[in-house]
This record gives sequence, structure tokens and C-alpha cells, in this order.
Amino acid sequence: MGRRNPPRKQANKTDPPRSQLRIIGGEWRGRKIEFFTVDGLRPTPDRVRETLFNWIQSSVPGAQCLDLFSGSGALGLEALSRGAGSMTFIDLNPTTSRKLKDNIQFLKCQNAEVVQANVLEWLQSRKTDCEQRYDLVFLDPPFRQDLIAPCCELLEAHNLLSENALIYVESESELHHPQIPSHWHEHRQKTAGQVTYRLYMRNS
Repeated sequence: MGRRNPPRKQANKTDPPRSQLRIIGGEWRGRKIEFFTVDGLRPTPDRVRETLFNWIQSSVPGAQCLDLFSGSGALGLEALSRGAGSMTFIDLNPTTSRKLKDNIQFLKCQNAEVVQANVLEWLQSRKTDCEQRYDLVFLDPPFRQDLIAPCCELLEAHNLLSENALIYVESESELHHPQIPSHWHEHRQKTAGQVTYRLYMRNS
């Protein structure tokens, strides 16, 4: 007899409305994942994810990854589906964090953790030179809140990046020059509607 997926948890009447995202590649290709449509949540669109993972496909397998402002978890789940070694999701919202934990359990994923925390405070609390160093970081903060620069500074200050880490940054399209450490090289950039997304390569 084939294995059955664990039953989905019943919806709580107080939960926000739900929507779905589709994993577009890897082990879970085509699987649809539910997420709550809370204010400010904007999962990275399919076409943007497809372009991004075409850029980084050779770097994902085995990578130690960090998904900041993870929201629905679209980027991190896509990376896990494509063979990432581990994934740490950080998000402040308790509702989206709970749903992401449910989705990780639903997918039977053993190499991911969800931390409900303020991203800047979590980064600040890391002990320099004593923490996991990440090969791939997804940075997709709420728009127009000037969060990119301090996140990048803290990633460097607490030595959280591997020598040649890749950092994906998603921002509002009118932000033409995000403040990025000088030794991060912009490898790719593209704009889709109101979103500009960039991939940086860290040069040690």
C-alpha cells in the first residue's frame, strides 16, 4: 500500500483567507502549497522564481540557506525542492510562520526550521564567528521600509556568509541603488512590473 500524506489541519475560523503557490522545479515540482493572504505578504511570482533559479541552479544542491522575511516560504521551499542542504526561515508574523511550519511537515521536509522573530533582531543576536555560515541568502523585505542595508550590514558584521555566498535581493522597482557592501558584485538584475530583483556574489 502506498504511503499517504498526513491529513491537512482543519481551517481555523479565525484564520485569514488562503491562497496557493506552486513549486516549479525539483522534487516537489507541481505541488501546490497554501499560504495565508495577510497584509503585506507578496510571494515571489512564478516567473521571477523561475528566472532566479535558472541563475542559481548549479549552486543550490547542498547549499546552507537562509530565507529572511520568508512570508509564504516560496523561495526557501523552491530551494529545498531543488536539493538545498538546509534552510532557515525567519519571519515575524506568527500566522505565516505557523502555516509555513505546517507546509514543511506536509512535505515531509527534515532539513528546514522556521524561526518566528524580528529579522533585524535575530541577525543582531547572532554570535560572530560562532554561527552557521550561509551559502545562499534570500532577502525579500517589505517594500519601502529601508531594511535592505541594515540586513546586509548585519550579515557581514556577524560573519554569517560563506566566502563566496550568493545573496538574492528583491525590492521595489524605484529603488535603483540599494546600499550593498562594496565587495558584493551584482551578478544579475531584472525588473518585472513593480519588482526589481538582483543576485549578488560575495567576493571574500
